[in-house]
Amino acid sequence: MLPVRNGLGPSVVGLPAGQWDNLLAFLVHRFPAIPAAEWTARMTRGDVVDEAGRAVVPDAHYRPHTRLYYYRDVPDEAPIAAKETVLFEDEYLVVADKPHFLPVVPSGRYVHETLLARLRRKLSLDALTPLHRLDRETAGVVLFAKKPQTVHLYAEMFAQRRMHKTYEAIAPWRDGLDFPLEHQSRLVTGTHFMQMHELPATSADGTAAPVPNSHTRIEVLEVRATLARYRLTPHTGKRHQLRVHMAALGLPIVGDQIYPVLMPARAETPDTALRLLAQAIAFVDPISGADRQFTSCQTLDFPVPT
Repeated sequence: MLPVRNGLGPSVVGLPAGQWDNLLAFLVHRFPAIPAAEWTARMTRGDVVDEAGRAVVPDAHYRPHTRLYYYRDVPDEAPIAAKETVLFEDEYLVVADKPHFLPVVPSGRYVHETLLARLRRKLSLDALTPLHRLDRETAGVVLFAKKPQTVHLYAEMFAQRRMHKTYEAIAPWRDGLDFPLEHQSRLVTGTHFMQMHELPATSADGTAAPVPNSHTRIEVLEVRATLARYRLTPHTGKRHQLRVHMAALGLPIVGDQIYPVLMPARAETPDTALRLLAQAIAFVDPISGADRQFTSCQTLDFPVPT
């Protein structure tokens, strides 16, 4: 395994059959958005290595059917002021409380300012691995495995729905809905890559309702004027499930910039945060057999009327 640097492991790219003059020519072809000068600078710093971890140079011979590894960097990556909290740590697990707007893993313009990179640096745990994900806009409890050999034990519990997750959300209040309610639907990728979409309850000819693949229980905790605090219990784990289900009921979560319609980007502040919190997770530990329950220290504020 190649070493972690500053909390991040390397990305990998396979070298296919083909004719390139050297490694630099291949990388420029494979990643056209990254200029040759940037790849040359990375190689000079030793941030591009072969399968043995040896630094490679721009004019190195191209060898198909091998792999290159490169350490990502984002010039001028903006710091994220909000801080995570470690709720629990033992021999096998780390449980963190993630703030809004902090990504769990590197993606796009976020590399070092991610929960994974921060925890690896803070705890000196290069092998730390996230066991599930939260959207960057969602706050709350996230589990990490400390040992690679135990990741599958916890991952199987998520796959078998033996991790019991509870969320809270602030969204509009509607008199016409009978709470608590169970919302089930079939979610598919929408026409825009950022969105998921519910299939209609019946087909165009009124037959053969699609088989649901998503299920959420929705309860009301508090009503305040035109808004309410809801408890959301997902029985499945589809992408954006809670956000789609709430929007489908006419209850889009406050601060949601994706559902029911995509909105222009805006400043990320506590006032504009998505009011969705992964509030708690409970399970029987597959290693120790102990009952585990971890609860976020965060709360969701109702927006101030304007």
